[in-house]
Amino acid sequence: MDTGETGIEFGEIEPPSDQARSGAIALHDKLVKPAGSLGRLEELGVWISSCQGQAPPRPFTRPRVVVFAGDHGIAAKGVSAYPREVTSQLVGTMLTGGAAINVLAAAAGAGVRVVDMAVDTEESAMRSIGEFKVRRGSGSIDVEDALTDAEVRAAVAAGRKIADAEVDGGADLLIAGDLGIGNSTPASVLVAALTGSEPVAVVGRGSGIDDNTWMRKAAAVRDALRRARAVLADPLALLRTSSGADIAAMTGFLAQAAVRRTPVVLDGLVVCSAALVAEELASGARRWWMSGQLTGEPAHALALEHLDLGALLDLDVRLGEGTGAVTALPLLMMASRVLAEMTTHEQSGVSGPLSS
Repeated sequence: MDTGETGIEFGEIEPPSDQARSGAIALHDKLVKPAGSLGRLEELGVWISSCQGQAPPRPFTRPRVVVFAGDHGIAAKGVSAYPREVTSQLVGTMLTGGAAINVLAAAAGAGVRVVDMAVDTEESAMRSIGEFKVRRGSGSIDVEDALTDAEVRAAVAAGRKIADAEVDGGADLLIAGDLGIGNSTPASVLVAALTGSEPVAVVGRGSGIDDNTWMRKAAAVRDALRRARAVLADPLALLRTSSGADIAAMTGFLAQAAVRRTPVVLDGLVVCSAALVAEELASGARRWWMSGQLTGEPAHALALEHLDLGALLDLDVRLGEGTGAVTALPLLMMASRVLAEMTTHEQSGVSGPLSS
């Protein structure tokens, strides 16, 4: 798909299979249960079948979480409850398996990969995950662009390459995670710009900020939004102006997953802000995504509404890292196995409903 002036081109986004979808619906009607009695689990199984192009679907064997890490210049304006150096510290914790995403992913049977796109450090421990690193941090988006033209293109290209590598390596379900102090500020700007919302409607509490920090964050979003609206017609320019290398890479990752016909479970605000831009770059990509959860961030709800995606869970998981999406992963496992392993009325000898 040619995106015109952006110069970024994605392959054609084919929709999930209608034939497999119809087959999964028909199969559900034959299983030993009243039609529709498993509620959204049935809908979820049908979506998985349509993504895989077969009914019943294959149970997932290699779900993968890719965490995109990066620092943001706007953090220097006091928009977060935590200092900037926490980003690199948390990446270190993640690499040793002690972060929340490591624990939750292990419980859900998913692998975790961490990618340093723009962490503001050159520590030797980070070199193993810095193959695609674009820069240290980003510009302060209230007064300057987050990235240069070359940097934003490199970040989007990196996300595409990472998606390709994961799918080529056998991943059959992908989850994008975010890690970066201050990253909910650019995410809120992107959501406000693409949904036509005002700053006060998108600014949440993020990492648990107090009222004074919230006001600073609202001012930062207001100023950054003015700059974002000037380039709203060009998704790549919007990323350059208002995101960061981590969010730009997530955008490429999410779009390319759809190109590769691989289902994705979306996490919270930051990932969904990238999803909004990915849908602009690769129309129809959203049909390959499912929202794992709903957070308390107002911009997250606006993004999901704009994408026309309902959330599977509402547990107020707002950590990021892909944690909310991974928490929903067992539901997808159950939904696929229901179709793959339950018996039909005919197979089990159980009578169906009475005819009226």
